[in-house]
Amino acid sequence: MSQPSPLDRHSVRQHVRHLRRALTSEQQEQAADRLAEHAVNFAPLASAEHVALFLSVDGELNTRPLIARLWQQKKQLYLPVLHPFASGHLLFLRFTPDTPLALNKLRIPEPPLDIRQMITLDRLDVMMVPLVAFDATGQRLGMGGGFYDRTLQNWRQHGFLPVGLAHDCQQVDRLPAAEWDVPLPAVLTPSRLWQWE
Repeated sequence: MSQPSPLDRHSVRQHVRHLRRALTSEQQEQAADRLAEHAVNFAPLASAEHVALFLSVDGELNTRPLIARLWQQKKQLYLPVLHPFASGHLLFLRFTPDTPLALNKLRIPEPPLDIRQMITLDRLDVMMVPLVAFDATGQRLGMGGGFYDRTLQNWRQHGFLPVGLAHDCQQVDRLPAAEWDVPLPAVLTPSRLWQWE
């Protein structure tokens, strides 16, 4: 497979981030509520005990309504934390209503690093994954740091289901894929569920 030019990926990333940030606060709020409604009825999530997700930044679909619903259902939730020694890797730590959060070097809120609150990937049931854009084949374009591409590399062996979360406007016809990209088996948007496996 020929490598896409970084320019292609950059322009898609810029364009979709612009679309996402152009949504009004009312549109953002409605999208987040609709997505939470769909997500709790999505069978793999409904039956999951341990769920990793993320806190939204930069116009990403707001995960707070979904988090509130999952806490009501007594699910154990986990947030990504930048690995302190393995650069470019993530750890997942327990997230409760009482967890204090601090901004990391990427200006993303994360829980304090506490080994007692960490979960290994093979104990997760579902991982909600942020993305900038996705296409009709499940190809995902992230922010460019590769954190989730590394985390998702062997998701089948770990036994969790990765699910992208996105606004409807983040779907594009075709993404320029690179060899390290890991396609998603499912993406949830406010209007529908996309599944490829």
